[in-house]
Amino acid sequence: MSKRNSQAAKTAARERLRQERERQAKRDKVKRQAIVAASIVGVLAIAGGISYAVVQNNKPTGWDKAAEAKVVAPANTSGKDGTTIVVGESKSDNVVHLYEDPRCPGCAAMEQSIGETVNKGMQDGDYKLSFTIGTFLDGNLGGEGSKNALSALGAALNVSPEAFVDYKTALYSTEYHPEESTDEFAKDDYLIKVANSVDALKNNKKFQDAVEKGTYDAWAMRMSKSFDKAEGVESTPTIKINDKIVETPSTPDAWQKALKDAGVTK
Repeated sequence: MSKRNSQAAKTAARERLRQERERQAKRDKVKRQAIVAASIVGVLAIAGGISYAVVQNNKPTGWDKAAEAKVVAPANTSGKDGTTIVVGESKSDNVVHLYEDPRCPGCAAMEQSIGETVNKGMQDGDYKLSFTIGTFLDGNLGGEGSKNALSALGAALNVSPEAFVDYKTALYSTEYHPEESTDEFAKDDYLIKVANSVDALKNNKKFQDAVEKGTYDAWAMRMSKSFDKAEGVESTPTIKINDKIVETPSTPDAWQKALKDAGVTK
């Protein structure tokens, strides 16, 4: 091979190398652009996801809407928005006022220990029973079982005061009251299952429709607000006898003593 041919070959080789470098540079540029574009899409997707989550979290829930909705008050109530519940036909002025939350384990314990005795005193005419029911445990524990159970109690009260008292007893019973940390009462079918243990509510279509449609959801929210405003009530259960808070008795005998100390005599 001549020197001139050798030089031409070298020149051609350098040209091919230059062209190959240019092609590689273009491929690298395209790759970098694709990576940047993908990164931007990823960032936008994350930002969009966060924005969506924020919007979803800030959207009013059904219970938020119920708090502003027009109240349908159950029968057998009185006062503003039907938040006064008084049961019994005592001719005396004695009133036992119970402040409870459906998910409250202490309320369940009270019902299981002295509930029958408390209800009998009302039935015997020693006093009337008044109820204010809160839902603060939903906020403390998360969930909506207290609100949903309260709405169902409104549906029971609409049937009769006796159905309300019996249903409340069933909800607090050892058989049906769930652990505080669970939210069984948030399930309509569970509330209806409990109701089927109460004669007045068993297979009661009107009651079941009210539970499933949330007929008394707005009422439940107003009742809960009434509980929040109750003077001197900081926990559940709280018992007032003739407007005076008493220590919650744990036995029927202790309940009778509490009544006697408060001046309630047969």
